[in-house]
Amino acid sequence: MENNQNCKIVTADPSALGLFGLAMVTLVASSSKLGWTSGVSLVIPWAIFLGAFAQLFACINDAKKNNVFGTTAFGGYAFFWMAVGTTWLIQNGVFGKALAESADVKQLGFAFVGYLIFTLYMTIGAMETHKVLFMIFVLIDFLFLGLSFSTLGIAVEPMHLLAGWSEFAIAMLSFYGSAAAVLNTHFGKVVLPVGKPFGIFK
Repeated sequence: MENNQNCKIVTADPSALGLFGLAMVTLVASSSKLGWTSGVSLVIPWAIFLGAFAQLFACINDAKKNNVFGTTAFGGYAFFWMAVGTTWLIQNGVFGKALAESADVKQLGFAFVGYLIFTLYMTIGAMETHKVLFMIFVLIDFLFLGLSFSTLGIAVEPMHLLAGWSEFAIAMLSFYGSAAAVLNTHFGKVVLPVGKPFGIFK
């Protein structure tokens, strides 16, 4: 007689770590954009390990939970920070003088436009998660709007400031979202409210 058994593997929600990674890298990166610090030399490690690896970890574990939205969001931004970190290395001559001198920053501007498009449709998806995450995505929209325009040479100063303040706000709200994901789960009750989904599409 056959004994058919189903084994369920439980994977913890990785969003708290993913949001913490996002919070850390945007906090450090915004300090440079807003002129509180200078250069990107000590932003690079945070871009690689928190922006990229922490969010990639969240992406992989969301994939195990069959969470398409979380997988795509964390994965998309993890690879963004890998690319940005590599861009800074190129610009600082790590891969040689010739590569640094031939870099056309407008190509980076088009990459930012691509991520603005990505973030816009992910913002629609975020409406059915919770309101804190939705607001984080709205702020990321403004970040990429500012980055796109400033990098392409359009209204450079105001768009650079828009990007910097949006990024700082992303950091603060992501810290809150991460804390809520940890504490609400850990205590089994709402310690930090995140707001219900809008319920428009579901």
